[in-house]
Amino acid sequence: MTTTAQRPVRSGFGAASTAEEVIKGIDLTGKVAIVTGGYSGIGLETARVLRAAGAQVVVPARDLERARAALTDVPGAETEYLDLLDPASIDAFAEKFLASGRPLHLLVNSAGIMATPLTRDARGYEAQFATNHLGHFQLVRRLWPALVAAGGARVVSVSSRGIRFGGVDFDDLHFEHRPYEPFVAYGQSKTANALFAVELDRRGRTEGVRAFSVHPGIIIDTGLVKHLDPEIVRASGTVDEDGRPVIDPGRQWKTVQQGAATGVWCATSPRLAGLGGVYCENCDVSPLVTPETEAAWYESERTPGVLPGAVDPEAAARLWEVSERLTA
Repeated sequence: MTTTAQRPVRSGFGAASTAEEVIKGIDLTGKVAIVTGGYSGIGLETARVLRAAGAQVVVPARDLERARAALTDVPGAETEYLDLLDPASIDAFAEKFLASGRPLHLLVNSAGIMATPLTRDARGYEAQFATNHLGHFQLVRRLWPALVAAGGARVVSVSSRGIRFGGVDFDDLHFEHRPYEPFVAYGQSKTANALFAVELDRRGRTEGVRAFSVHPGIIIDTGLVKHLDPEIVRASGTVDEDGRPVIDPGRQWKTVQQGAATGVWCATSPRLAGLGGVYCENCDVSPLVTPETEAAWYESERTPGVLPGAVDPEAAARLWEVSERLTA
């Protein structure tokens, strides 16, 4: 199989499309889905629409009480304990799922943290890279038998336009030698999410496992912004004087329902059959940022695209090898 081209496929959907709209008419009866972060923000909306379409939905959570309360409107959704910063927890979750004998058709890696103060896990790894990338990397590796058993599975990694803040620094992944900058660390983790999808798709497609990364948009109405200064958020124009989110899908400023749409589209759309390894936004495959579009891409959220370095096959292969060593 050849590599999927990083260019739009004219899906028929757009920036304002919602998760309910992109999944309309798709029957997921008999399918099994795992949604990390599936009890808040776009993860919760993803879990809700997948369940409504008939899928069995499992939501891993570090705070099970909070997760169960959030999922009261998603009848039938299952919850299990998982802490992405704890390798033993990841292994235990995967072992329990594998023991159930179920195949895994859809894995949406939606959990994440953003621009946090410098924190390290028990291994000394920087927390944003460890949570957003390494935890999900280990989860996919452990769940691999179930993904293959599905006979056609999709893995969706929630990345971000935050890739613009920084690529993967292979010489200093954990900020041991360079000053820690919260958004640089966030950008590194989101670039890692995109690169992970590239190499995962290359390794998995012969076994029926395809992978995608997505930029969901800028969704203020989630817990991701809790570490940001409210004045900085207000100055960005994404909230009004009363602190309410400003919705402008053309600028990627979206509702939760719109923010979940691209991930759901990647997980379920027949239009993507036989495709994979691409970065998507606004319910379509993103174009590559070129020298001609680079300035506009950095300056305006209205210019779609993905930086070539975030979908580079050589960097993706290197990240995979490094991640294997880091997660043993």
